[in-house]
Amino acid sequence: MYDPAKVETISGTVESVGTAVPMKGMYAAATLTVKTDKETIAVHLGPEWYIGRLDTKIAKGDAIEVKGSRVTFADKPAIIAAEVKKGDSVLALRDSAGIPVWSGWRR
Repeated sequence: MYDPAKVETISGTVESVGTAVPMKGMYAAATLTVKTDKETIAVHLGPEWYIGRLDTKIAKGDAIEVKGSRVTFADKPAIIAAEVKKGDSVLALRDSAGIPVWSGWRR
């Protein structure tokens, strides 16, 4: 689903933090709802088991910047995040080709 040709950067405030199962048979994914000046959009971070191990935590009300690929998921726009910036912290989630950094990890 990640398309390196459709990468953009959005800035906004986290409205909610949650989980979703992207497709049948996949692990639950950590998700955010981010409100920008133009829209409120779902942001898919990565598997909950991976995101939960990271030092930087994202919470409702946080101001963040998200770089990722815009996709349509369940007939709604969404961003598959490659990088999330919160203050001085950066969560690097995918490389420039869109390959997840957790590839090869075992739970």
